[in-house]
Amino acid sequence: MSGMLRVACIQMRSSVHEQANIADMEQLVENAVSRGASYVQTPEMTGILQRNRAGLFAEISADQGNPVFAAAARLARKHQIWVHVGSTAIATQQDKAANRAALFSPTGERVASYDKIHMFDVDLDNGESWRESAVYVPGNQAVIAPVAGVNFGLAICYDLRFPQLFQAQAMAGAQMLTCPAAFTRQTGEAHWHALLRARAIENGAFVIAAAQGGKHEDGRETYGHSLVIDPWGVTIGELDHDEPGVLICDIDVERAKAARAKIPNLVNRREFSGPGSADAKRGAA
Repeated sequence: MSGMLRVACIQMRSSVHEQANIADMEQLVENAVSRGASYVQTPEMTGILQRNRAGLFAEISADQGNPVFAAAARLARKHQIWVHVGSTAIATQQDKAANRAALFSPTGERVASYDKIHMFDVDLDNGESWRESAVYVPGNQAVIAPVAGVNFGLAICYDLRFPQLFQAQAMAGAQMLTCPAAFTRQTGEAHWHALLRARAIENGAFVIAAAQGGKHEDGRETYGHSLVIDPWGVTIGELDHDEPGVLICDIDVERAKAARAKIPNLVNRREFSGPGSADAKRGAA
């Protein structure tokens, strides 16, 4: 692990039409390449944001030959860069979809896939109600993958609220943690910055988070504010708005090693019994 890495977050406002979103992705990736990025991350649901189930399944396709992934592979190969599709909806055999991320190497080869583990099943104060589990099959496997000699952990949006996933990735050697997202405006305003900084600090790792932003064609509103956070919890770069755009940041990958040397909490961590265990009860007595 050494040297500098120029990374890009692609901020989008995906519509209900996959081909239009692919065209937007291609244009924004080209912009990032023109500014020297060697790793480009797109947001959650790059290919489509569609809350209507029938409309969603009319647009999406299976993994093999998926047009979003095919476009990302072409871009990676053409520009000899790493392209990380934050996620897109993939039709599965269970009459549901997978919320799937994919990472492509500079040869255009897919080197990793990740299915979102934690489903956004919530009821918010403003009347918004979401049941991702009604449409999507949750994943069950944490994933890390090497990018230019640096280990990246893959996660998606609501995963951000489950620190054990990121700790497992860091313990397995990830120095870069990712969380491409489509955070709602309400939850983003309240928690987006705090949660991303927390995941960076507690793991001594960079966090890279490309976001959806603005009022979408299907009626939802997302927060935007794509971010890159360093291992000390400092914001390296931010798109301080919800408009489509490109965030470029230079990362000194050695800073993860330095942060972990200062506060080695990953090494100092200890296993412990739960509060309801027999050992705990004996101690209380």
